[in-house]
Order: sequence, then C-alpha cells, then structure tokens
Amino acid sequence: MNQRPSEARRDFLLRAGAVCGGLALPPVLAIPLIAQEKEKERDAGEEISPAEDLMREHGVLNRVLLIYEEHRRRLEAKQDFDPAVLADAAGVVRHFVEEYHEKLEEDYLFPRFRKAGKLVDLVDTLLQQHQAGRRLTAQIEQLAVAGAAKDDAKRRRLSDALHSFIRMYRPHEAREDTVLFPAFRKVVSSHEYGALGEEFEKKEDQLFGDEGYFKVVGQVAGLEKKLGIYELAEFTPK
Repeated sequence: MNQRPSEARRDFLLRAGAVCGGLALPPVLAIPLIAQEKEKERDAGEEISPAEDLMREHGVLNRVLLIYEEHRRRLEAKQDFDPAVLADAAGVVRHFVEEYHEKLEEDYLFPRFRKAGKLVDLVDTLLQQHQAGRRLTAQIEQLAVAGAAKDDAKRRRLSDALHSFIRMYRPHEAREDTVLFPAFRKVVSSHEYGALGEEFEKKEDQLFGDEGYFKVVGQVAGLEKKLGIYELAEFTPK
C-alpha cells in the first residue's frame, strides 16, 4: 500500500529518532542532531586561511626565540649549555622559517603588494630583514658547536648574534601580524585568497609531510624540554 508523502516523512523521522544507542528520540530532536553531525563534518574539513597559517607559523618562531633567549642568558651568565640544542633550534629556523615560511611571503605576498602599490616600503624592509636573518642564522649555526662554550670570543659572538636575531624578529613578526597579513585580503580576490590557503597547505605537506606543522611544533617542544623551559607555568611571576 502506497503511503502519502506526509506519512512517509513521519515514518522517516521516527526511524531517524530511533538511533543513538537504541534510545527513541522525539522526531523534533532528530533533525537538529543530524544537522550537528553535518556541521562537525564541515568543520573537520575546513581549510585555514593564508593569514592564519602564517600567524601560527610565527608562533613556532616565537618559541624558538624563547630557546634563543635562554641560551643567551646562559652565555651571559657564563653557564654551560649544550650546543647541539641550539644548533637544532637554528635548524628549525633555517628549514621551517627561512626556507618555507619566509619563502611563502617572498613568493606569494610581497609581489602582490608591489603589484598593487600597497605597503611597498614595508615589504622592502621585511625582505631586507629576511636576508639579514639568514646571515645571522648562518653565524649561529657556525658558532653552535662543541668547544664554543669554552672560548670567550666565540661566546661573545654567539651571544651578539642571538641578541641581534631576537631584537629584529620580535618587531618583524609583530608588524607582519598587525599590518601586512590583515592588509593582504585587500590586495587579492576572495577566490585567490582561498586558493592560496590550499597552496600553502600543499607546500607544507610536500616539505614536511602530513601534519608537518604539528611535527615541527613537537620538535620545538622537545628542545624546550631539554632546556627546562617547556612548562608554561614556569613563566608565571611568583
């Protein structure tokens, strides 16, 4: 016997309400539950924007700067340190910050700002600082070797290089986060902006593997633990 449309709809809702652990839910609750599940599915597959991607990578850089600051503190206090930890931190800067993050900015952001005639002076300064940062990273890697801790001249040069890097990159990343990245949406279309987010994720996966960002965060956390600066509560004033 054929059901009328209203009867078929009622039966469907009754069947939908009978799921969830065998409990019979009122039909009026079934639809919101289904909608919630679909919303969760959409959220799970949601792509992050280019600005969000770049800003969270700045979070990695900030944690490396904390590692640099701790090494500089030990250098100034004439305390021992493991140069391998500092070398690994500089390696994160080299491979993740300079060869990936800054390359994205130089290849995708800076040219679009120049083409639009927007923030050109800022872009020029940021590029100069990228180049200066790479020179400082090379110095840090060169000096973060066994025996450097016992050489006063090398300790001083290493401390100076760390200081210069930290002093430059604090305002560098702050200016990008508060000026450059927010302005980026105004120099590209919505479609292009979304496509760039997918392109950034693709390049990250190519260079660092699936979930590459989280792998790098884990690597940095491991270095923090070796230095004894991992626990966030340790930074709370007493």
